[in-house]
Amino acid sequence: MVTVADLRIVPADPGEPAIRDLIAELDALMHWLYPAESNHLLDVDALRKPNVRFFAAQLAGDVVGCGAYLACSDYAEIKRMFVAPRCRGLGIARRMLATLEADAVAAGLPFARLETGIHQPEALGLYERAGYCYRPPFGDYAEDPLSVFMEKPLAVAEP
Repeated sequence: MVTVADLRIVPADPGEPAIRDLIAELDALMHWLYPAESNHLLDVDALRKPNVRFFAAQLAGDVVGCGAYLACSDYAEIKRMFVAPRCRGLGIARRMLATLEADAVAAGLPFARLETGIHQPEALGLYERAGYCYRPPFGDYAEDPLSVFMEKPLAVAEP
């Protein structure tokens, strides 16, 4: 029997077929929940850029989740957090978020920021429990009644 103890979160290529399928599942959900102007999705090509760190969650060799961050000048923007519905409730998203934050800390980024939507109560709960606070729009984002913006200070090690 496979358990969450078998979970591995590893750097990955978002272009791998299993990951592309997971991203397509995420895209379908986002397009169902929100109109195009409220979706701020990075495509696979954007996720492969040098300033993006992309990770896959693997359970018994199957890709069951993903997450990334975009390294900006003074913060990491959390992007593409998703866990396959069949694997939800196992703490995979919490571990993915912790992995992204630890990697951002190692990169010297003092804050993690994100944009998510109002129709994702599980995601909002995850971010709140992880210490994220609500904030105004940041970067190129505009005010949107369907968007929620959050931020968390990260413990960056002293040199």
